[in-house]
Amino acid sequence: MTVPALSNALKNILVRSGIDNPHGDAIEIIKTVTGFSRAEMATRAGEELDDTITEKAIQLARRRASGEPIQYVIGSWSFMGRDYLVGEGVLIPRDDTEVVTRAALGLIAPLPRPAVVDLCAGSGIIGITIKKERSDAAVTAVEKSDAAFAYLERNCRKNDAPIRLIRADLGDCANEFADGSLDLIVSNPPYICSDEIASLQSEVQYEPRMALDGGKDGYDFYEEIVRLWSTKLKKGGRFAFEIGEGQFASIARLLEDHGFSEIKGYLDIMNTTRAVSAKK
Repeated sequence: MTVPALSNALKNILVRSGIDNPHGDAIEIIKTVTGFSRAEMATRAGEELDDTITEKAIQLARRRASGEPIQYVIGSWSFMGRDYLVGEGVLIPRDDTEVVTRAALGLIAPLPRPAVVDLCAGSGIIGITIKKERSDAAVTAVEKSDAAFAYLERNCRKNDAPIRLIRADLGDCANEFADGSLDLIVSNPPYICSDEIASLQSEVQYEPRMALDGGKDGYDFYEEIVRLWSTKLKKGGRFAFEIGEGQFASIARLLEDHGFSEIKGYLDIMNTTRAVSAKK
């Protein structure tokens, strides 16, 4: 079977299951099983693929057709130009998180050797990106989940990012940091309301609930982080959070109530406020 024939076979499987982007998912699966780039898929279109390759591709397409996220199916995903290993038990990298990551990089831009902590680090996309973009930064990533922590470790190795890793609940490890020692605390915490999770799209149901569930109102983790970690920031240090749609006002009020100033929202490409920062 050639690449075009395999692509058609995969798309037929995905279309019958109502997958939203059958062409794009078929391309990702073929890239995974063949190791071809998009350009090579075109230049080598006439080559016959080995039966084991086509069989593996069809197996992956069937997994995708069952509703499993394409990121889990192929085992990796790109974020800000770097590839990250992902799978069951870890949150999938999303473009939304680019907003808070770029905000974080901007906040530490003028600082020499900034001390940064990434809370609820998951696969590590925020902390690793900061370390790769700012090699002089002292970056620590904190993650509670054993499954997610395993991906965090592997992604640090994959991306050659020498950051400190702590496997702990964010409430249990705050005392490992001295008061006034951090320039930036950044986090993409769980922020979906508990009773909304069941209504999320089917692909999201595959992701770990603990990475999604922000409590009754979606603010549990913001409140805990601000309460436990504020003293760890230097004077002039910053919080930077990814936030859900419509959450800016409540989180801004939380930060104001704890004495933070210069509270700023950051928009995504759809003009939705997806991140917030505040100065101590």
